[in-house]
Amino acid sequence: MRIGELATRAGVSVRSVRYYEEQSLLTSTRSSSGQRHYTQDDVERVAFVQRLYAAGLSSRTIVELLPCVDAPSRENSDSALERMAQERERLSAHIDDLLRTRDTLDVLVATARAHREQVAHSVAG
Repeated sequence: MRIGELATRAGVSVRSVRYYEEQSLLTSTRSSSGQRHYTQDDVERVAFVQRLYAAGLSSRTIVELLPCVDAPSRENSDSALERMAQERERLSAHIDDLLRTRDTLDVLVATARAHREQVAHSVAG
């Protein structure tokens, strides 16, 4: 199948498919005229890559995980599990940072509301 059909079947843009190839997440065969050709397996691979992106993984991290899919072995599986655990820790730390930021903003909002009330009472009084 050609790039447009792959994109349609996988529910992504043609631009995304090209990006996946640039990032070594997907490969195609080329016709003599240079047109990309894909298989049904590539539709499934794009869907898999999409799930990994949805989990917050970068293309660089996804490339590190693909040997587990392309060449299944205990070593590749262990490596993929370790990498995913590292990414989970990174996401958890980011969530903690966001929670602290939100808490700081909550304090600022409360301070601003209190100040607004003081101003309202000063003007009214």
